[in-house]
Amino acid sequence: MSEKDLQKEIMDLKAQIKKLQKNNLGLVFEDKLEDVVTDCQQNIPVLKEVKAKRIISDEQNPNNLLIEGDNYHSLSVLNYTHKKNIDLIYIDPPYNTGNKDFVYNDDYVDKEDGYRHSKWLSFMRKRLELARELLKPSGAIFISIDDNEQAHLRILCDRVFGETNFVANVIWQKKYTQSNDAKYFSTTHDFILCYANDIRQFNINLLTRTEDQISRYSNPDNDSRGPWASQPIQVKTPSKAGIYEIVTPVGKKFNPPRGRSWQFSKGRYTELVDDNRIWFGENGQNVPRIKKFLSEVKEGVIPKTVWLYNEVGSNDDAKRLLKEIVPERSFDSPKPVSLIAHIINLTCDKNATIMDFMAGSGTTGHAVMSLNSQDSGLRRFILCANNRDGNGDHRIMSEICYPRLERVIKGYKNTKGEKVAGLGGNLSYYQTDLVNIEKIHKIPDEAKIRVTYQAGEMIAVREDTLNEVEKNEWWQIFEGKGRMTAIYFKEDKSKLGELIEKLEKKNIFVALYIFSWGKNEYKGEYSSVNIRVEDIPEPILEVYKEINRL
Repeated sequence: MSEKDLQKEIMDLKAQIKKLQKNNLGLVFEDKLEDVVTDCQQNIPVLKEVKAKRIISDEQNPNNLLIEGDNYHSLSVLNYTHKKNIDLIYIDPPYNTGNKDFVYNDDYVDKEDGYRHSKWLSFMRKRLELARELLKPSGAIFISIDDNEQAHLRILCDRVFGETNFVANVIWQKKYTQSNDAKYFSTTHDFILCYANDIRQFNINLLTRTEDQISRYSNPDNDSRGPWASQPIQVKTPSKAGIYEIVTPVGKKFNPPRGRSWQFSKGRYTELVDDNRIWFGENGQNVPRIKKFLSEVKEGVIPKTVWLYNEVGSNDDAKRLLKEIVPERSFDSPKPVSLIAHIINLTCDKNATIMDFMAGSGTTGHAVMSLNSQDSGLRRFILCANNRDGNGDHRIMSEICYPRLERVIKGYKNTKGEKVAGLGGNLSYYQTDLVNIEKIHKIPDEAKIRVTYQAGEMIAVREDTLNEVEKNEWWQIFEGKGRMTAIYFKEDKSKLGELIEKLEKKNIFVALYIFSWGKNEYKGEYSSVNIRVEDIPEPILEVYKEINRL
């Protein structure tokens, strides 16, 4: 080995040591290059609508979005259009089983691949980092996973979202039958990891009490405060003040078990007895328990971390429903609508924006529309997926996800020939497209002009004004939701006055995007009561430059 080669090897080893020292959360993996990521240094994604696939049932309802394309591209676009605007993200990523469920750089990753876990972690890290930027401070992400990557994913999420933002690792009973041909154990559950964007601002909604839960409250002593349930009064962590003898109304004596104490001091216990809040059993000789009145407890119940199939649905439920809606296609392991609806109810209000960037069969969109139809909510969804399945059998977005949502909106006939009423809703279908910018860190003027001409529909999505009403060589105009968005393409401002005059006549709010080489060049000059001025393309390019630094 030459001196030069030796020095190079030493430098490489030092670089590897530095990388290993940086990975200090217990998860060390070789970050594998991904073609779609490196390609975005020369080509940046924008959106193009497939207008023939748009569905409008009521203009006043929220606009829901389907985005077809690599989810790295979709997430990059959404970092411009929806940054810090998403309430909830749910994803069901490939589980990396080695059975043709995970594609990396256009190749299947099998069990013999020595970098199998590193490729999956690299894939997930890049997308989770982009997804994190979309969440509101109060938002959360739920991720379905199984044993193949659950342990790795937990540590990766600790790194991406912060260990303090971990909320729960839910066990979901995905099946109710036992596999007697299993080698060791019959696997009947998956995991659902939950992380908050900022745990200090995150809230969980209480669940409505079921009839069974309400039935546990009764009123055997006809207490005027209504039904109650009794709870033990001994605690595992003893206190000196809580160790004393209790005498029941019939003279029976009780002391707390060894190593425990009563929940409260003797003085507080006496107050509770006087207030008829201590229950000694119907004969007055049982171990004392405290009465908890239904009228005084929270209006709902705190969710558990074990979700049973009869509460939130199973994989079989999901397969049966999908077969009813899209009988001509099959899809491995769809999630039940009731499961995703449960997650939405736990974390969102009726006006939330829910995103799924690994949309699969479209269950998340179905769940959002189902909840809206039940409670007149105005929730909206954004679903992202490529247009191929893991086995190459069919096109996920155009042959499963979109047809399912179209039929759910408009209504359909099930496999028995029965009509199922549509839920209503609006749906716009976009594809990601790429604009060549040559080099992300040194974008030539010609590329900036190209981006300006190609970014119109992406800007319309950002402003939620999806209807294109005019386009010429100078400008493009969109309308929607009682607002307008206009993009002025050229450095030459000789036609800008004409555009502004046209917009002012509408007497509605307008977001006007004006081509400029820098930032904030025209805000003061052209802004008015009804017109908000924004720059283009520099803010878009800044987003992509920041993504490239992640």
